[in-house]
Amino acid sequence: MSLLLAASLVFKALTILLLARIAWADFTTQRISNRDVLLLLCLGLGALQFQALQTGSWLQMGISALGGLILFVAFFPFWLSRKVGAGDVKLMSVTPFLIGANNLAVFSILLLAFAIVTAALVKNPFLLPAGMFRHYLQHVDRKGVVPFGVPISAAAMCALGLQIYHALIVASSSGILEQLN
Repeated sequence: MSLLLAASLVFKALTILLLARIAWADFTTQRISNRDVLLLLCLGLGALQFQALQTGSWLQMGISALGGLILFVAFFPFWLSRKVGAGDVKLMSVTPFLIGANNLAVFSILLLAFAIVTAALVKNPFLLPAGMFRHYLQHVDRKGVVPFGVPISAAAMCALGLQIYHALIVASSSGILEQLN
């Protein structure tokens, strides 16, 4: 059991690193590569599979698949009307696999907060100190493009960080961490 927990935590940590890379790429180029989204999907499915083996229930994976499908269908019209990019739609549809069904509410609240901050900074770049980011955000505002992958990635990273923290607290209180040493 403890080996499954350790493997799941490693997958979640790798997912956080990949999400940081995606956020940076979307911020600088407004592109999210299919390769990165597929790698995220594989990491999310792997972590969910480890969780399913630990708990003996595959319900989380089924709910995550349903959530991913619902998000894809919900965001697809926004892509058709050119409000969001295709990479943003794909990234949003993969996040239920990364977060799991239990933490989708936490992810949604974090996403709302990060999206509001992103929109405020894009519309009011004078809130930032003068320099490269201010100039970049003015350029983004002129193009009419908002890198929505940044708040999606930030919310997912925070939700995953909370999951890792919670798993480590539970593992240390139950003595699992001492068994790993």
